[in-house]
Amino acid sequence: MTLTALDYLIIFFFFALTLAVGLFVMKKAGSSSSEFFLSGRSMPWWLLGFSMVATTFSAGTPNLVTDIVRQHGIAGNWVWWAFLLTGMTTVFIYAKLWRRLGVLTDIEFYEVRYSGRSGAFLRGFRAIYLGLLVNTVTMATATLAIVKILSVVTGTSPVYSIIGASVITVAFSALGGFAAVLWTDFILFIVAMGGAIAVMVVALGRPEVGGLSGLLANDVVRGHMSFFPDMSDTPSVLSLLIVPLAVQWWSTWYPGSEPGGGSYTAQRMLAAKNERHAVGATLFFNICHYAVRPWAWLLVALASLICFPTLESIQEAFPNVPDGLLGHDIAYPAMLTYLPTGWAGLVLASLFAAYMSTISTHLNLGASYMVNDWYQRFYRPDATQEQLVRAGRWWTVLLMVLAGAIVLCLKNALAAFQILMLIGAGTGLLFLLRWFWWRINAYSEIAAMVISFLVAIYLQFLHIPLFTTVAEDGTKSIPDWLNFSDAFELILAVGITTVGWIVVTLLTPPVEKQTLRAFLKRSRAGGPGWKRVIDEAARDGDPIPEDCQKWSVPSGIFCSVVGCTAVYAALFGTGCFIYGNTVAGSILTAVFVVGMLVLIPFLRR
Repeated sequence: MTLTALDYLIIFFFFALTLAVGLFVMKKAGSSSSEFFLSGRSMPWWLLGFSMVATTFSAGTPNLVTDIVRQHGIAGNWVWWAFLLTGMTTVFIYAKLWRRLGVLTDIEFYEVRYSGRSGAFLRGFRAIYLGLLVNTVTMATATLAIVKILSVVTGTSPVYSIIGASVITVAFSALGGFAAVLWTDFILFIVAMGGAIAVMVVALGRPEVGGLSGLLANDVVRGHMSFFPDMSDTPSVLSLLIVPLAVQWWSTWYPGSEPGGGSYTAQRMLAAKNERHAVGATLFFNICHYAVRPWAWLLVALASLICFPTLESIQEAFPNVPDGLLGHDIAYPAMLTYLPTGWAGLVLASLFAAYMSTISTHLNLGASYMVNDWYQRFYRPDATQEQLVRAGRWWTVLLMVLAGAIVLCLKNALAAFQILMLIGAGTGLLFLLRWFWWRINAYSEIAAMVISFLVAIYLQFLHIPLFTTVAEDGTKSIPDWLNFSDAFELILAVGITTVGWIVVTLLTPPVEKQTLRAFLKRSRAGGPGWKRVIDEAARDGDPIPEDCQKWSVPSGIFCSVVGCTAVYAALFGTGCFIYGNTVAGSILTAVFVVGMLVLIPFLRR
């Protein structure tokens, strides 16, 4: 693609606008660590919701979706659609609990919930583990996407792409802190969605695609259009549908889709004005994330099957792309080369917007972990607010440097997505139960982390099969019933990790009773899992207030079911309208509307 002066002007204006936001809020953001990392806990639900949506819309998201569609069809997206179940339980059960804690980061939770050295160790370890390892890998996957896009569209080398994409992001994130992240996210989401729609329009307008009708009538595309996998293909049904819906959503930890909320989702709930705004923000995010955005990407992915049917066709069209970057995910940036003058600048700006919104969030989040939960907690407990803000800015720069180095070791976003899910497999149930079962302690979490990590290393990198058959010629192979390897590995990892942390929980001492009572009073989680703590407190003359004993989980589960039904109805209803099935689309739209009306009374409470 040849960029014109108009294209460069659009990109320059976009960068200048985001940098201006950082400069505008710099003074207030630098006044305290609470302002730098949470904007003074005064943010409205709609701004926080937009920020969550923008963060999950990275430059790599369209690449990931394209990779999935080209290999598994539309139905392959259940691997992330299933996380809606996680999202809705966060909305109606956990959002208010996080806001009540009033901590600065979700890592600080550990010394509120657990006691003694084990709680302190867990806080420090998780700060480094999430802040330096997981957070930088997540940023690296987003940066990898922009590297691939620029490699295809402009022929820029990976190193120059990394430097060019990160400089402005680091600048406004370090200057403006969390406030700059939120306000730029609002702008970035609008720009990113505009760009995604523009790419869809251009892709459908290609002569070989023939518009929406031509796309849907194409024989290659028709085999990829189903919302659900082929029910006669057992391995596909298990790996693409059953395991994500039955196991993955509650058992695995993944940044932004943590069971019970966490990382940047928790950060936004903690920054909300109050509990109602925390709930409203997460609900708005889940509706937009799963029902509003996907189809612009899905249609481009389907069109890419016509324009670039194989990897060989992509390689032939773009011979200068390094072999290590070649994959199905590169089909999305390949479609960008069809953009006309002016549109190219707009779409590139939108992809930079998607990238910057994700990176800025993770920079601020990672810096908050390293400053609040490591630097201040263990190294400089007497640090002034000025020192904490300065440390936050330096960590912002350092984290980007580390992420850039990791990019050069990655090949595609889907592989990183699967590795991160496998590392967190089996920890999800613990994150759900730790709010409602008094017996869980710091050793439970340490065991879950260690076991899940070791299992992931074994399954992902050692490639040692646990079950093999031996043929007459002595060759070994995995039985046919285990050929859905990714799903089987996930189930195995979840089973081993879950059993492991439960055993450790029962074999180790419980948390000190005063810590448990303080946590229950502060979070007001309630429920039968706290009965023993409540009874002991009453006997000791330190009764737990009635409002802390109430259990809202049953109504929360009901709302979660209604919410999931409504959002899935909106997602597939949109698909039905696109496919020309207006009757089914109208029915599903009505289901969405009724579902939202049912939820309104619960949201007002």
